[in-house]
Amino acid sequence: MRKRLIWLATVALLPTAVLAQTAPDPGRKPPPAGTVGEVVVTGQAPAVQASIDRRSYSVASDLQAQSGSIGDALRNVPSVEVDVNGNVALRGDPNVTILIDGKPSGQFRGEGKGQALQALPADRIERVEVITNPSAEFRADGTAGVINLITKKAKGAGQTGSARLTVGTSERVFASASTGYNGKDLSVTADAFFRHDPQKQQTREERSRLDPSTGLVAETTVAGVNHVTVELIGARASADYDLDADTRLSGELRLQRFRFDLDGLTHTERRDGLGVLAEMFDRQTSVRQKRFNRELTTSLRRKLDGEGHEVSLSLSYEATDYDRQRTGATFTRLPVAGGAFDEQPTDNDYQQIQLKGDYVRPFADGSKLKLGFDVQRDDNSQHNIGFRGSMSPPTIPDPSLTSLFKFEQLLSQAYVTYERPIGDVTVLAGLRLEDSRIDLTQATLNRKDENDSARAYPSLHLSWKATDTQTFTASYSERVQRPDPDVYNPFPFLLDPVTYRSGNPNLKPQQTRSYELGWQYRKSPANYLATLYYRENDRVLSDVTRDLGGGVFLITRDNVAQTRAGGLELVANGRLGPRLTYNVSSNLYWNELDGSAQGLTDKRSTVTVSGRASLSWQVTPDDLIQVSGFANARRLTAQGYIKPAGMLNIGYRHKFNDRVSGLVTIQDALDTFSYKEIVDTPSLTRRLSQSVDTRSVSVGVVWTLGGGKPRDPGFDFGGGSGGPTP
Repeated sequence: MRKRLIWLATVALLPTAVLAQTAPDPGRKPPPAGTVGEVVVTGQAPAVQASIDRRSYSVASDLQAQSGSIGDALRNVPSVEVDVNGNVALRGDPNVTILIDGKPSGQFRGEGKGQALQALPADRIERVEVITNPSAEFRADGTAGVINLITKKAKGAGQTGSARLTVGTSERVFASASTGYNGKDLSVTADAFFRHDPQKQQTREERSRLDPSTGLVAETTVAGVNHVTVELIGARASADYDLDADTRLSGELRLQRFRFDLDGLTHTERRDGLGVLAEMFDRQTSVRQKRFNRELTTSLRRKLDGEGHEVSLSLSYEATDYDRQRTGATFTRLPVAGGAFDEQPTDNDYQQIQLKGDYVRPFADGSKLKLGFDVQRDDNSQHNIGFRGSMSPPTIPDPSLTSLFKFEQLLSQAYVTYERPIGDVTVLAGLRLEDSRIDLTQATLNRKDENDSARAYPSLHLSWKATDTQTFTASYSERVQRPDPDVYNPFPFLLDPVTYRSGNPNLKPQQTRSYELGWQYRKSPANYLATLYYRENDRVLSDVTRDLGGGVFLITRDNVAQTRAGGLELVANGRLGPRLTYNVSSNLYWNELDGSAQGLTDKRSTVTVSGRASLSWQVTPDDLIQVSGFANARRLTAQGYIKPAGMLNIGYRHKFNDRVSGLVTIQDALDTFSYKEIVDTPSLTRRLSQSVDTRSVSVGVVWTLGGGKPRDPGFDFGGGSGGPTP
C-alpha cells in the first residue's frame, strides 16, 4: 500500500514538475495556428473530419438520429455496428469503450449497457468520435477502440432553447427540451428528456447435445414472446464560469432514471436421443428492472503563458442503483406436474470516484507535450436473493439463487505524449502506464480473489501531408480489455429452467496490438478515406456455453482464444449535384480465431463485409428526403458465429419557418433487422434467433429559440466545456 501511495503521489505531481521545468520564454513567438496533426476548420463543420489519431462524424444531419436513440445514430456511423440488443462492435470487435464527452459512464457497463444505448436519445449528441487506434492520451480500455459521444452545448448569444416531441407506432413517445445561456463570463446549458418505448420480442432457440453414455443426440426447443416496455427520464445541467481571463471553473450534473418491464411466455420441449418427447413445459416470466444513475463533475482549467498552454483538473463522482425483480412460473405438461414458482430480487450498487489532471505545453517549433494522470476508484456490490415454492409468491429461500458479491478496483494511470512536426510529417508518440488492483469477494461461497495487473501501453502515430488535398497516416498502439465487474461473479444466475449464466473470477484482461495505415483525400465537397488495419488479440474474452446435463446449459465467460483480424475500410461522402449528398462506407475484413489451446474448436477464419450508406435529397430549401441503410457483417465467436443483419430507413423533414420544423421517419422499412447466433461444437449446438419489432413510423415536431445566429461548432475533438478528457 505504501508503494502504491508513493506512486500515486508521484503521478499527481507530474504536471507541477513539468510546469517548473518548462517555464515559457517571454520572448518566444506563439506556436503556429495548426500542424499536420491538428485540423483547424472555419465555416460550416464538415460531416466527416480526421486528425492524426481519430475521426469525427457529425450526426446533426441524420434524420433517424433526430428522433431515435444513440444506438440508431451509431448504426449509421462508419466502422460501428449495433445489434438488435444494443450491443456495439467496432470493425466486428465487441470490446468497445463508450465515453460521453471524454468520460466513462456507468450506463454503458454491465448487463444493462445495451438497453441504455437503445434508450438514450441521440438528439443530445452533436458528433461521434471513432478512435480505432487511440493514442496514449486515452485510457487503454477497449481493445477495439473508443467511441466518444460529444454532447450539444449552448450556442449563440444570450438565451437559446429548443423543444422536441415525437410520437410513433406501438405507442412510442419521445420528448425533450433544452435551454442555454451564453454571457460574458457565464455559460449555462440544461436539458431534459423522456422516452417511452414498448417493444415485442420473439425468440426461438434450438439445442442439441451429445449424450456420452448412449452416443445419441438429445434436442431441446425453446420458443417464446416477450412484451417489453422501456422508459427513460433524464436531465443534465452544466455551467462554465470564467473567474478571470485565464481561469475557468466548470460543473455538470447528470441524472437518469431507467425502467425496463418484461412479461414473457416460453414453451419448451425436450426430446431424447430417439426423438421421443421426454419433457414439455410452459414458463411465464416477469422482470421489473430499475436503474438510477447520477453523476457530478467539477473541473478547473487554467491558461498559462502562450497559446494552448494550459493545465486542467477534474473530479467526478458517479453512482448507480440497479434493482431487478425477476419472477417465474413453470407449468410442466409432460410429465404432468403442478406449478413451480421462483423469484429472484437483485440489488446492484455501483460507485465510482475519478480524479484526473492534464497538462498541455506547446512549443515555438509547433511541437506539443501532454502529460496527465487519472486515478479511479470503483466499488460494486451485487446481492441476489432467491425463493422457490409451489405457490405464488414463493416463500421458501433457495440457497442456489442467493449470493452476495463485491467488486473493488483501484485503477491508477499516467500518460505522456509528444507531438512534433518535421516538415510535412507530424509524429505523435506516447506512453501510458496503468496499474489495476482488483479485490473480489464472493461472500456466499466464502471466496476471495485478487486480480491485479500492471503494464505500459505505447502508441505511435505518423501523419504526412503529401499535398493540399491528400494526407497519409500510420499508427500503432497496444490496448487492453478489462471485464465488467459483474462478469467476475462465479455464482450461477438463473435465466430460465434450462439456462444459467455465471462469471469467472480468474479472467485476465484481453491484450491487443493494433496497426493501421490511412489515406485521406479532401477537396470540397468530396472527402474520401481509406484505412488498412491489422489487429492481434491475446486472451480473448468471450461467452462459452457448457452442457450441465439434462438439456441445461451454462453460459459463462472465459479467456478462450487468440484472434487476428485485418481489413480495408473505405469512407466516401460528397455531392451528386446541387441537391443530392451521399455518405457511403464499407469494411472488408478477414478474421481468424484459434481456440485450440483452450480445448475449443480448431482454428477458424472468415472473410466478411459490412457497409452503410445514406442519400439525402434537398427537394426544396424547406424539404429534405433521406434514405439510409446498413448491413452488419458476420462475426466469429469462440464456439460459432453471429449471422449478418441489416436495416433500411427513410426520413422526411419539412421546415415550416426558421423556428419550427416537422419530421417523419420510417425505421426498418423492410422489417429485416434481427439477431441470429450459432454455437457449433462436437458435443453441443445452439441456434438462437431473436427479433424485435423495430419497424416503426414516427412523426415529430421541433421548435427552436435562439438569441442570435448560432456559433458554428467547428471541429471540436474535446467536446466538453472542460476540454478534452480522454
